[in-house]
Amino acid sequence: MKKYWPIILGLSLFKLLIHCLGNQNYGFHRDELLHLSVSKHLDWGYMEFPPFIAVVGKLSHFLFGYSLFGTRLFPTLAGIAILILCCKIAIEIGGKKKAVFLAGLSILIFIAFYRNHMLFQPVAFDQLFWTISFYYFIRFLKTQQNHYLVYTGLALAIGFLNKYTIFILLLSIVLSLILTQGKKILQNKWFYLTGLIALIIVLPNFIWQITHDFPILKHFQKLNEIQLEQLDAFDFVKNQLHAPFTLFLALIGVWTLFFDTSISQYKAVGFTFILVFLLMWGLKSKGYYFYAAYPVVFAFGAYKLEKITANRNVILYSVLGCITVLSFYFIPKSIPILPIKKYIAYEKLEPQENGRYLLTSDYADMFGWEEQVACIASIYNLLSEEEKQKCVLLAENYGEAGALSILGEKYNLPEPVCSHGSFWLWGSGTTSGEIVITLGIEKPVIGKVFREYQLLKIIQHKYAIDEENNIPVYLCKQPKITLKEIWPTLESHVFD
Repeated sequence: MKKYWPIILGLSLFKLLIHCLGNQNYGFHRDELLHLSVSKHLDWGYMEFPPFIAVVGKLSHFLFGYSLFGTRLFPTLAGIAILILCCKIAIEIGGKKKAVFLAGLSILIFIAFYRNHMLFQPVAFDQLFWTISFYYFIRFLKTQQNHYLVYTGLALAIGFLNKYTIFILLLSIVLSLILTQGKKILQNKWFYLTGLIALIIVLPNFIWQITHDFPILKHFQKLNEIQLEQLDAFDFVKNQLHAPFTLFLALIGVWTLFFDTSISQYKAVGFTFILVFLLMWGLKSKGYYFYAAYPVVFAFGAYKLEKITANRNVILYSVLGCITVLSFYFIPKSIPILPIKKYIAYEKLEPQENGRYLLTSDYADMFGWEEQVACIASIYNLLSEEEKQKCVLLAENYGEAGALSILGEKYNLPEPVCSHGSFWLWGSGTTSGEIVITLGIEKPVIGKVFREYQLLKIIQHKYAIDEENNIPVYLCKQPKITLKEIWPTLESHVFD
């Protein structure tokens, strides 16, 4: 193993360098602000996701405060761990130096991973737990030692506490084991013991879901109505074609799993991969959910490519050089290594009639939050101390609420109130709410709740996403009904 570490270390340092260049540009993404906000309210579950991301957020804040670089270091480290595990899988199945290099390089040229491993979201950790699960699953298939089966179950269970979609991997592994090992696995007591251990780990989250009337089901239903139903039947498949360079290696890996007799003991991995693909396609999942399954087939593809190019190094490395250069050209599309003006020039974006630029949604979602919070702070600080004791900051969505919660700390702002997502769980605030400063809530809604209100500002930003441009800010007084009274009725609108 030691002889491979210089290769693995070199590739890992390159990935770290790219993230050091890109992780600090622009600003927090709206989802990151939500995930940091929930870390202030540790629990066994949240309206939109399981608790793991909140625990990592708590650790991040303890170590780095609300630093953009510190927060994003954790998904970046998860990405580097995925690269290392991909290389280790290649070694585990018999790959040598070339296979190790190809496996690690595949992670570097899979451009979508840069964004996945930059943003503080469950995505990077989900991909890590998938890769850990596959690694120990492969070790179990290789050695038939039951403790590796237990490790696989542990990775799946902890991964479930990060993102529920890993249940698809769990189901696929179980079916693949039954398909390939039949009675042998069904008669193995460790198969059931592993399931019991996994169940114990996820039980607190399951209990939380029960006591909160299964909000995750409501979230999935709303997600399906808003996003997934709009997807074409083949959108999931077409999404996998966005990375043609690594797709070729992945297909070689899948072929190897089924037709290379020298590693036939790993056929269950191939069945798992296919089952995951079919289940996600059938459920009309988002295409990027499947990215978590790629590192394992990259490793098998690298193993096979090493074999078939044993005496063709010049050709192989020439082709790899061209592919790598072409792939790296697209890195700025996935991670903001370029300052915004240079990125606009790189993409050849032209301003709209109103002077705004249409960035990709993830990039646009990193702009505007600082300006919103500064505006609210300037209004809040004009209030007398007596008025501040009665004041509530009310945000329209979780992005705005997250910005007020996280970025508002440096302005000594109170915690915001919001009926969107997990913020609804934390209630209508601790003050009377006789004075309310609203962010993003339109006049017709405000008029139904307050007798007196004044529009103080329309916040605009030329880079922000459309829904965060032309944001109204109102100062409201004399409520017709208190927020405390209206709060329970808003539960049905949590995922609007």
